Amino acid sequence: MAYITALTKNKQEWTPQFIKSLDEETCIGCGRCFKVCAHDVLAFEELDEDDSAKMFMKIENDGNCIGCQACGRTCSKKCFTFEPVVL
Repeated sequence: MAYITALTKNKQEWTPQFIKSLDEETCIGCGRCFKVCAHDVLAFEELDEDDSAKMFMKIENDGNCIGCQACGRTCSKKCFTFEPVVL
């Protein structure tokens, strides 16, 4: 099975891991992942439950993901899953 690969500046092969899913049950809505993503992949979603405005993240534009996994590295709850793209 072949995956999309790239080269680092030092010419080492790198396989980007693109965003696959986000566990909304685990997400606490802190926004760290939103702040670190420069490609508008994520968005806030408000969940109205009994007048308590709980926020959590959702994947809005997964096609914009470049596979850097910055969102996953900043997530303290480990809500994200990633996978390479198969050619």
